[in-house]
Amino acid sequence: MKNIITKVEQYSIAEEVGIEVNDSLISINEIPIGDIMDYKFLSADEEIVLKIEKVNGEIWEIEVEKEYGEDIGLEFGGGIMDKAKRCSNKCIFCFIDQLPPGMRETLYFKDDDSRLSFLQGNFVTLTNMKEEDIDRIIKYHISPINVSVHTTNPELRVKMLNNRFAGNILDRLKRLANAGITMNTQIVCIPGINNGNELKKTIEDLYELYPFVASVAVVPIGITKFREKLAHVNTFTKEQSALEIEMVKALQDKFMKEMNEPFVRLSDEFYIVSGKEIPNEDFYNGYEQLEDGVGVVRYFRDIIDDTIDNLDEKAKGSFSIATGALAYDEIMEARNKILKKNPNIKLDVYKVINNYFGETITITGLLTGTDIINQLKGKIRTKYLLMADCMFRKGYELADSSERIMLDDLKIKDIEEALDVKVIITDYTGEDLIDILNEYKEEF
Repeated sequence: MKNIITKVEQYSIAEEVGIEVNDSLISINEIPIGDIMDYKFLSADEEIVLKIEKVNGEIWEIEVEKEYGEDIGLEFGGGIMDKAKRCSNKCIFCFIDQLPPGMRETLYFKDDDSRLSFLQGNFVTLTNMKEEDIDRIIKYHISPINVSVHTTNPELRVKMLNNRFAGNILDRLKRLANAGITMNTQIVCIPGINNGNELKKTIEDLYELYPFVASVAVVPIGITKFREKLAHVNTFTKEQSALEIEMVKALQDKFMKEMNEPFVRLSDEFYIVSGKEIPNEDFYNGYEQLEDGVGVVRYFRDIIDDTIDNLDEKAKGSFSIATGALAYDEIMEARNKILKKNPNIKLDVYKVINNYFGETITITGLLTGTDIINQLKGKIRTKYLLMADCMFRKGYELADSSERIMLDDLKIKDIEEALDVKVIITDYTGEDLIDILNEYKEEF
């Protein structure tokens, strides 16, 4: 497989020495390049020799002197220069197994690839790795990596992942920790299976590996309406969510006394469902777990409060916001703050129910264009529709990494044509919301 170069950074070392798009990287220091990790590791040295195959077939050997760790400025197709490794688990909580038929093929591909964990933040279970794969992580010091743990109970983990090799997770985490590899961990929590005392034991086991296990994010299982052939599981009720918060808080208080860090954090969904208050900003330590839905509400509130004074009070405009059921009340609170600051702005908020996957799926990031069109058609009376960027897929699984496409393959233009409105993509944290209202304002 040729490592075809898809981008050469402007003003980079690669551009300076004459490397061009569609050239291929053969080796560094006479060592063949198999994937992105080989490239990252071998290109870090101060003195390297690149073997490049030009488009016309010429072979160039280029000597490069640079600072240690300085990037030479190359990007490759697919990001990892290789096919992503397929997951061999059959997890009882897997969202992909709960997808309806007829969606695009890439959505059914389950990756479990440490390279994507390092590069894109994907979570890996470590069950699909051979010992030489673990050796390679240690050799190249691939850090940090994100690990889906779910439980440290060997028998329970085998059951939850439906993989007879899944029970050695704690041994593998210890091996990586002993090698100095930093890990962020995630637990998908299921009532009656790995919550309560099982969750408590898992958190305590992971805490023993601190600081190499740097954090634990606990997220509730998501259940679609397409589970008829899968094991029966339940979602968290208001009462169960409150109990989980109470149990975890006792551990957080203990960890705070010992190291001034809560270590484990529950996703916002637990607090919203239970009706309990979201922790304050300091609790989230820079919001490192936003992608897990941990601290998004607090961050959003603080962003609105911090930027509301930037809102132009002498402007008007007409905007609608489409959001999932879970975030609706929070978005409405932000809307009210904005309108109090400038009542001349028209700002409508629409709660979109997830009929596509089922009403038990309430997060905004899993909304589809189909539901947005079906539920908002004929209702929008504004010039612009704001949609969070988490509704759109992007990245290595798409042919064009800059393409924005929804889970049901609808694109921005499809939404605009169906609803006769201009769509504006906003950051899912709300960081650019006030800026957008100012940018698309209409002066008096």
